[in-house]
Amino acid sequence: MTDGDIAVVVVAHESADTLDDCLLRLRHATGVGQIRIIDNGSRDGTLQIMQRHAAADARVRFVANPDNPGFATACNQGAAECDGPWLAFVNPDCLVESDTLSRLREAAEDLGGAAIVGADQVDTSGERDPATRRRDPDFAAMLHSPSNANLGVPMDAGEPLQRVEAISGALMLLPRALFERLQGFDAGYRLHAEDLDLCRRARALGATVAVANDVQVVHVRGVSSRARPVFVEWHKHRGFWRYFSKFEASQRSMLQRLGVFSLIWARFPFATARAVWRALSS
Repeated sequence: MTDGDIAVVVVAHESADTLDDCLLRLRHATGVGQIRIIDNGSRDGTLQIMQRHAAADARVRFVANPDNPGFATACNQGAAECDGPWLAFVNPDCLVESDTLSRLREAAEDLGGAAIVGADQVDTSGERDPATRRRDPDFAAMLHSPSNANLGVPMDAGEPLQRVEAISGALMLLPRALFERLQGFDAGYRLHAEDLDLCRRARALGATVAVANDVQVVHVRGVSSRARPVFVEWHKHRGFWRYFSKFEASQRSMLQRLGVFSLIWARFPFATARAVWRALSS
């Protein structure tokens, strides 16, 4: 393995609370040769933090977008700004250890290279993030039973490298060659579900999706989402509908499609109310 062959892409938006720690850790991480930060129109101290790290480390460069084109678009933008053979997408509220990314690269190589690999994610209290290991959504099945809306897959402690259908976009590593075959993230998603989409398309190409269960990171979660909870929930639900339309709608009857549409958008006001309450409480 060549040291410095991992290019890291960080998409920031109102991320000042955790970005400094995130970037400091990435700069000290083994295997990292490039760090690209794409900021989506932040108005807090994010820009100053990016500038400070770029001035201190030649591997760090940033792009300050004047608006917010969305997470998927910014990820693609960041990937185009670097040329490392391995790409790691790291949320600004995801705090890696010094060996996290190099171990994920080793895991991907163990899987034959054509793989998307994530780590075990826990919050600051040690609670495991259910989005770390997921199965594909089946929206028609959700019409029959609300329990099918839970996409989480339990951790298999006996499998250091656990194959799953999808992992969280908060931290994922894959070869650039695979990312380019996929033509990147689908920019039609503004927020949420783009990671489910990428993993599903990767598997369709024969790639493996897996979680390195013995590699753990802290994911603070929701730092930027709390600033605009209604915006986030709107685009989350819009993403669900896009995902359904791409992968499932053609296999469903008109009545089922109408039912899924109603299911998704009937959930929106309740999910938004909860998100606003959490934002106010924090």
